[in-house]
Amino acid sequence: MAEFNLMSEKRRADQVILFLGQGLGLGRIPFAPGTVGTLPGLLLVWVFWQGGSGIYLALTAVVILSAVWIAGRSAESLGVADDPRIVIDEIAGVLVAFALVPPSGLALVVGFCVFRILDIVKPPPISTADRQVKGGWGIVLDDVLAGIGTNLVLQLLFRFLGVGV
Repeated sequence: MAEFNLMSEKRRADQVILFLGQGLGLGRIPFAPGTVGTLPGLLLVWVFWQGGSGIYLALTAVVILSAVWIAGRSAESLGVADDPRIVIDEIAGVLVAFALVPPSGLALVVGFCVFRILDIVKPPPISTADRQVKGGWGIVLDDVLAGIGTNLVLQLLFRFLGVGV
């Protein structure tokens, strides 16, 4: 009986981890799961912006590290190395995209579009990381790199060129 309860608890824990890995279930949507799965990240961006730069950066680091572990465990549960239903990597990447970006609705819209383009097209070095790095780090790294690329574009537009000011 104790063995059954242990297996049952492990199964429940795996289901919770998979639910988180799939962006609270949004990754299960059959069309554009990465795009839809990015949306909770935008909500987190807005919430993290309210805490200021230090809080934003600290929470983003926690999300990235958690995402690596959750994505790896989710991939194991699904038996697929980088299943498109796993979207916690998009959430982590979009947080990187908006780090230290002046908060605005326009920045959210532009950043979302740029991030999705970079994540889908995967120009180098994003494509190289996507092919060569495996496991949880491999799942998350290409999105973090897409986030860095997006961040550079947003910094240029909103901080240096003053778009939307």
